[in-house]
Amino acid sequence: MKTFQVIVVGAGPTGAIAAYALAQKGIDVLLVEAYPEAPEDMRASTFHAPTLEMLESLGLLEALEAQGVRAPVYQYRNRRSGEVLAFDLSEVADVLRYPYRLQCEQYKLSRLVVNLLSDHPHAQVMMGHRVLSAEQDSGNVTVTTEGPSGIARYKADYLIAADGAGSIIRKNQGISFDGFTYPEKFLTLSTAYPIEAHFENLAGVNYVADAAEWCVLLRVPTLWRILVPAAADEPDDALRSDAKKDSVFRGLLGDTAPDITTYHRTVYRVHQRVAQNFRAGRILLSGDAAHLNNPLGGLGMNSGIHDVMNLTAKLGRILLEGADPDALLDHYDRQRRTIMHDFVQKQTMRNKQSMESDSLESQRLAQQQMATVLADDRLRRDYLLQQSMYNSLQQEAAIV
Repeated sequence: MKTFQVIVVGAGPTGAIAAYALAQKGIDVLLVEAYPEAPEDMRASTFHAPTLEMLESLGLLEALEAQGVRAPVYQYRNRRSGEVLAFDLSEVADVLRYPYRLQCEQYKLSRLVVNLLSDHPHAQVMMGHRVLSAEQDSGNVTVTTEGPSGIARYKADYLIAADGAGSIIRKNQGISFDGFTYPEKFLTLSTAYPIEAHFENLAGVNYVADAAEWCVLLRVPTLWRILVPAAADEPDDALRSDAKKDSVFRGLLGDTAPDITTYHRTVYRVHQRVAQNFRAGRILLSGDAAHLNNPLGGLGMNSGIHDVMNLTAKLGRILLEGADPDALLDHYDRQRRTIMHDFVQKQTMRNKQSMESDSLESQRLAQQQMATVLADDRLRRDYLLQQSMYNSLQQEAAIV
């Protein structure tokens, strides 16, 4: 049975970064992923400023920047009134080293890092291998996998579960996933059509409020991504139909919208959930395996990367310096679960509520509150630092 210091399950952004951060420290790591390669998923595409600093510390930022587009300004637009409120991250350049959002599809980061790990002397990558179970005793964790060559077992000092919302590891350990699922579905469309031609000074990131149908409009290098809510009882096939696609673009661009070609039509459910514990002995949860939130604000993928940058720093001290594992891993659990409850969950729910107010009056009040923030130098600065996730990391550092 082959032995590693750490096994990471899941090669999405969270798992790939976890494995790479460990390998760069000289820690022997196995990365296991059920898919043969990272799926071309359009769900997450925003990298916030603190995450960019983390990627820079790993030597990954330059390569990712080459595949993305910078978005220093994001806008809140009201579809009914036409009002536009623009927030500019360059105002907090004295605090943020990278005062912008980098818009780049998450799978590009995953594929970049997996390719680097494939040639890394301290890493082994197994794509197309499904984890069946994880068992632990006082000394190590044993993982059973199934791949093209059959069943295999591997042993490690620690296991990082980054295997997504349906985490087999979390379920295997009997850790509850507390929270709720939104009643509506979410539909994401992507198109190369020049949507910016229909708006004046359209930003790369736009939140469009409307009591009838709000939407999020995001630019990635070659495409626009459009996210809209959909009724829970509407069949997925109907949501992916040409009729629905045309309806969404008419709502966004007007009744004279042309026939627009799309490249992705994805339907998914959205949750607000946090695992009861992020640690079960030698098994650590991170990313979507540990927490889920709605996509408004782009906090989910970034939170997962923040999880593993915290965790791998602690594992480095444990494995390379002989530090006390219980103290450090309990601290990881305490820090990241607190941030999930006190910041990410609350902030994403507030973001969604401000977009979906169900009357013109409530929409007007929400827009008025946002205008008040924009007009006040102190409130605007704090809001920018909050939405960029800078404040959450300051809060994390203060948790003992």
